Amino acid sequence: MAFSAVTKRSRSIGAILFNARLFPNSTCRSRSRRFTTETSSASNQTNLIKQLRERTSAPIKDVKAALLESNWDIEAAQTELRKRGKVLASKKSARTATEGFLALALSHTPTHNRAALIELNCETDFVARNDIFQHLALSLAKQALLVESGTQAQLGFGAGGFHVGPETLEELKLNLEHPKISGETTVHNAITEVAAMMGENVKLRRGFVMSTSSNSVLSTYLHASPQPGLGRIAGVLTLEVEDGNSQLDDLQRVGSELAMHIVAAKPLFLTKELVSSDALESEREILKSQAETSGKPQMAIEKMVEGRLRKYFEDVVLMEQKFVMNDTINVKTLLNNLSKEVGSPVKIGNFFRMEVGEGIQRLEESTASEPVAQAV
Repeated sequence: MAFSAVTKRSRSIGAILFNARLFPNSTCRSRSRRFTTETSSASNQTNLIKQLRERTSAPIKDVKAALLESNWDIEAAQTELRKRGKVLASKKSARTATEGFLALALSHTPTHNRAALIELNCETDFVARNDIFQHLALSLAKQALLVESGTQAQLGFGAGGFHVGPETLEELKLNLEHPKISGETTVHNAITEVAAMMGENVKLRRGFVMSTSSNSVLSTYLHASPQPGLGRIAGVLTLEVEDGNSQLDDLQRVGSELAMHIVAAKPLFLTKELVSSDALESEREILKSQAETSGKPQMAIEKMVEGRLRKYFEDVVLMEQKFVMNDTINVKTLLNNLSKEVGSPVKIGNFFRMEVGEGIQRLEESTASEPVAQAV
């Protein structure tokens, strides 16, 4: 039996060798067909990975995993990614998000001018630079522009300025027009969808709306702006003039310069009279403690405190600050000169400054309320 088995095996090997001699290219052709098939399959898979990545902007490792689990069915894989992404987005919602952008939207009508500014946060600058994230931010600002009322009195805004919180916007309809995320949805669902796509916590933190009459000028400035309507720091103000027929071009020029000044100089109050008693008393106590270390008499200490308080006003009060574009005058003098130029008194009606991520760290360390933009 053993001899018979060996003989059969020898004949089989001999047949293979004989066929190989008669048809020398058959083995090569077989290997070539198998290699071509494998290469074609790998190319198709790479193509599917690329397509799904372009559709969803999901991380490439998640794209590969979804396609493998869906047996390379791209539609099923996309559905799976969206389900998985939303679950992960809800888990990541507690993670700190200090990056992002401010988005600004403007509206000009015959009766009024309006500006809406929102802050949309994420975890990393990488996601903030993504065009889907930026499209969402700009869409949210346009939506905030349509809000008619909000919290005004408790934030210290003057007439025409109010706060728009996330709770005001979340259930409103939003129409997205980005190639990778489009259609009508709610603000809340749009944020969740983008968070799922980006793989990070995405959060609408706050918003502000400011309006003024058509006879006034509303000026804005965005710093560190990657595209129109987006920036990391914003300054917004209104200039009011008694004579509606005044030279609006001059008002707009100075208004733009003052918006830049607000971003650079960080004013907290419009006038000395508007400095809160708590802020003034706190600063006075700090200055008094510093002056007492000099060992000088009490009368001298009081003079030192008053002199340093004047410097404090120059630091935090907009009207007392040195104008950043010409430090030989302060903002009060700038407005007086402008009033003479246009032939009618000009005043600042309202202003605020906002910066991405400001106050978030302090919020995490305490139970303090949400920080607000510096305003009159």
